[in-house]
Amino acid sequence: MIRAISVSPLQGEPVGIVSLTYDDRYRRRLALQCQNGFAFLLDLPKVIELRDGDDLVLEDGRHIRVKAAAEPLMRASCTDHHHLLRLIWHVGNRHVPCEIHPDHLILRSDHVIADMLRHLGADVVLFEGAFNPEGGAYGQGRTHGHAH
Repeated sequence: MIRAISVSPLQGEPVGIVSLTYDDRYRRRLALQCQNGFAFLLDLPKVIELRDGDDLVLEDGRHIRVKAAAEPLMRASCTDHHHLLRLIWHVGNRHVPCEIHPDHLILRSDHVIADMLRHLGADVVLFEGAFNPEGGAYGQGRTHGHAH
């Protein structure tokens, strides 16, 4: 099976497109299949966060485009900036991945967190879409635990 051995910015017309969820866009090694059926092995030197629009470079020089797959999400809308800051504090206190926008937050669908946000006065709406949360504060990409 041909291997994808590196990641680069957009490079033109890809051989295929692979749709990956947020969790699947943080991998080092994984057998994958493009939307057109083209199969390959993701085989990177280290774990890296793949972003929507990145290209996976195959060992023969061709490339595959990464697309953020739609997944169950929720939008928490706020009444004002102070309300947004309160919601961000509570979400961050629970170490939940989150997209921060000027007047709302996007999080993975979770009924417990949705109840908390509603209790704090947010309007919570469920939908499907691509999830691209904030990266880690202590370096690029995701951070885990308190060891930072």
